[in-house]
Amino acid sequence: MKSGKCMIIQISLGLLVGILMVARVASHDYGDALSKCILFFEGQRSGKLPSTQRMTWRKDSALSDGSDVGVDLVGGYYDAGDNIKFSFPMAFSTTMLAWSILEFGHLMGSEHENALESLKWSTDYFLKATSVPGKVVAAVGNPKGDHNCWERPEDMDIPRTSYLVNTTKPGSEVSAEITAALAASSMVFKSVDSQYSNLLLQRAFQVFQFADQYQGSYNYSVGEGVCPFYCDYDGYMDELIWGAAWLFKATNEQKYWNYVVENIHFLENSVETESNKAVYVGGCFADFGWDGKNAGINVLVSRWVMNTSKSDPFVSYADKFFCTVLPESPTRWVAYSPGGLMFKYGAKSIVNSQHVTATSFVLLVYSQYLTMFNRNIQCGDVAVTPSRLVQLAKIQVDYLLGSNPMGMSFMVGYGQKFPQRIHHRGSTLPSIDKYPKRLKCHDGDEFFKTKDPNLNVLTGAIVGGPDITDKFEDNRSNWKQSEPTTYINAPFVGVLAYFKVYPNS
Repeated sequence: MKSGKCMIIQISLGLLVGILMVARVASHDYGDALSKCILFFEGQRSGKLPSTQRMTWRKDSALSDGSDVGVDLVGGYYDAGDNIKFSFPMAFSTTMLAWSILEFGHLMGSEHENALESLKWSTDYFLKATSVPGKVVAAVGNPKGDHNCWERPEDMDIPRTSYLVNTTKPGSEVSAEITAALAASSMVFKSVDSQYSNLLLQRAFQVFQFADQYQGSYNYSVGEGVCPFYCDYDGYMDELIWGAAWLFKATNEQKYWNYVVENIHFLENSVETESNKAVYVGGCFADFGWDGKNAGINVLVSRWVMNTSKSDPFVSYADKFFCTVLPESPTRWVAYSPGGLMFKYGAKSIVNSQHVTATSFVLLVYSQYLTMFNRNIQCGDVAVTPSRLVQLAKIQVDYLLGSNPMGMSFMVGYGQKFPQRIHHRGSTLPSIDKYPKRLKCHDGDEFFKTKDPNLNVLTGAIVGGPDITDKFEDNRSNWKQSEPTTYINAPFVGVLAYFKVYPNS
């Protein structure tokens, strides 16, 4: 969770420059890491599993989802170590997986097909979740009931409540993020299945119109169905602009570009403003994740306007964002651990690796755009080249894969040493193959409390990671460090694809 406000972290610049400027040898198998990063999504699948399922300890689950509202909502992904389908983070994961494929899919090799399959599992679900005009599914499953139980997704006996937003109880942030996911994915599938691609795009039009016409936050419309787990902390205007930007990228239609330009000013200040009786919070230009889209918008749009008269405010804010990340920048905000891992909110960071993977992705994307337009970034009196952005991304990637003071990979199944006790229900409990008897709500408590390693390996899962002192507690009760999420892995797919081909960058 986060506050949605810009936070300044003061640390020793000399120490950080000494750490991060060290040249590191390409010592990781990025291709293997990429394969496992994509495989992770199979462990998060909800619904009827296909015959091609490779993570075989997982079985069919939640086959009646949507029955309470008369809509087929079977499928999609569980967001993390629980058994809830939260559309907001799932949609962001989908957008980032699609963006990963769009930017780096040509580098994925044989994993490209697996990436497409992972993406389609999500887009198929969102077609169902938006199938009724004027309604969008925000979540499926009672989160409080779920978090009170430690049970396999195959055994769930908590209410599978469907939480919807509609014209009288709107949810612009979740609807607009789904718009972005559908629009981005339509481009991915355009050369693969044009009919499916067009279906995604047409639905994106429909959902965006709903999100924009009926503005309001799902914090109030859905309430405890999503809060406090995935409340929108910085307003929904960033998602509306993000959705419009992806629609412009997918269609080149002027009306979507106009929407971006005419509304971007809402995000320029971290203050509340009012428009059309809706309250927006500008958030921070340095936000990028499942909640804040500001930095992502500026990076995405920068490719269209860089070195043109239309570059402001997009390029200037994108540059400014990266200046807050670079350790040698005089306007740096983020903190770094002694081992070199970035911490957006310093010691207060929660599930910190989500910020690491998302930032690493946009570092690589922006480096490509800068190279394309023969630009550098100027951070005060420090000139930053595109290759420096790549270098910083690689340092973060290598840290997560094991180049750290602990000599530990934070991707399950990668390397010789990785987390064994992750906060994940399905991974912790015996598979149905091994224990076919039903496990009720609290029957799994003994497995949660044991100090033994998890029974099933959730290959490719990237956990929250160490604290700011490079310490990691391999304990499933410490969810901030040991829980994996789809939105940690999704941007990392693109990052790993890049380093698979360019390991010495």
